[in-house]
Amino acid sequence: MNIFLNSEYGRNKLTPKQILSDPVLFLAFGFGSGMSKKAPGTMGTLAAIPVYWLFAQTNSVVYGLLMLVVSVIGIWICGIAADKLGEHDFGGIVWDEIAGYLITMCLVPLTWQTIIVGFILFRIFDILKPWPISWLDRYVQGGFGIMIDDVLAGIFAGALLLLAFNWGWIS
Repeated sequence: MNIFLNSEYGRNKLTPKQILSDPVLFLAFGFGSGMSKKAPGTMGTLAAIPVYWLFAQTNSVVYGLLMLVVSVIGIWICGIAADKLGEHDFGGIVWDEIAGYLITMCLVPLTWQTIIVGFILFRIFDILKPWPISWLDRYVQGGFGIMIDDVLAGIFAGALLLLAFNWGWIS
């Protein structure tokens, strides 16, 4: 019995091997992080930290383009993954968390404080889903529906993170 991985995922009962060997599912599952039995969204957000760290080494224009590509391609990745799993917005699909975290972090400098506070703020917005995030999560379907609530959670979290940074609460 594996305490970290399920033996099957989604209504179509895909195996871990099927997920890890399919490039689209591998990305949708956040390089495997979404296969966690507990808190796959949190694991997906943790997987986003090294991606953010790599992207943050570039200039703001390149970061913005990379963030946009991750978000737009995510619509396709998440839609295809949902179809393969036979389930809309399956918890293990965490590419949207990766995009949301990148959005959260886009306007602040790379520091350990911003990484941690950005992580916490994004998870709060992603879990609690205040309006209009909750409305979008309920009523928008497909790959766009999977992505849009996390994009908006990232925007809200990023705005608060930027305020905290600008007000000197974090450095």
